[in-house]
Amino acid sequence: MKCLKPILFASVFGALMLAASGCSTVPITGRSQFTALVSPDQEMSLGLSSFNEMKKGTPISNDAAANALVQKVGKRIAAIAGPDMPNAQWEFVVFASKEANAFCLPGGKVGVYTGILPITKDEAGLATVIGHEVAHAIARHGAERMSEGMLIQLGGQALGTGLANSDPRVQVLANAAYGLTTQVGRELPHSRAQESEADHIGLIYMARAGYNPEAAVQFWQRFAAYNQQNGGGATPAFLRTHPTDETRIKQLQSWLPEAKAQVKQN
Repeated sequence: MKCLKPILFASVFGALMLAASGCSTVPITGRSQFTALVSPDQEMSLGLSSFNEMKKGTPISNDAAANALVQKVGKRIAAIAGPDMPNAQWEFVVFASKEANAFCLPGGKVGVYTGILPITKDEAGLATVIGHEVAHAIARHGAERMSEGMLIQLGGQALGTGLANSDPRVQVLANAAYGLTTQVGRELPHSRAQESEADHIGLIYMARAGYNPEAAVQFWQRFAAYNQQNGGGATPAFLRTHPTDETRIKQLQSWLPEAKAQVKQN
């Protein structure tokens, strides 16, 4: 395997250095990101079509109170986040599902599952969730993941070409090593970083919308308790797509002074 190390390193390093070069800037955090392989129009088109399919295949809640609350909070967050995504076609839908989750697709399509509402508990808790999900779309995390995924795929193809005349067993080992390296060394850490970034941006958005940012910490404390009650948290931290609840709470607490300063400006 010694002979594979230079090839493997070159493939991974080349792809990831290109990704790290950055070609756009994330609002609020100012982080440079690589999104060049997926245009905003392509990303929005994918989001709109996916949301339409979602509405066809998932029951929509007819709970008037839940729908009114989601519309109220969603519009307040969208009013603040809108300037960072001026072409958004905002839509807020409550889906009838026990899943404790929510999402925002590119283009401003927000879905909230009824299963998360008991955990959000109140308007500010819901603002935490919607702010986080909207932040993913504003930061173009989907386009970033797709662009970097394409680069990683190209790196794998380059590795395969470089080993085309090698022993088949060497090729299998090299491909396995490349997959493990990119997943554990890049994809999963980057996914966790995006989640933290969405927490940060979402916290600022909810504060600017007039919600107490301390409610975000309280929500994640409730969500952590929910996870413990439902057997969550068994996956090792380095194999997770999301930071641990404890990490998220600590990060949010560290950002509270910044968020509270945003409230004072309004």
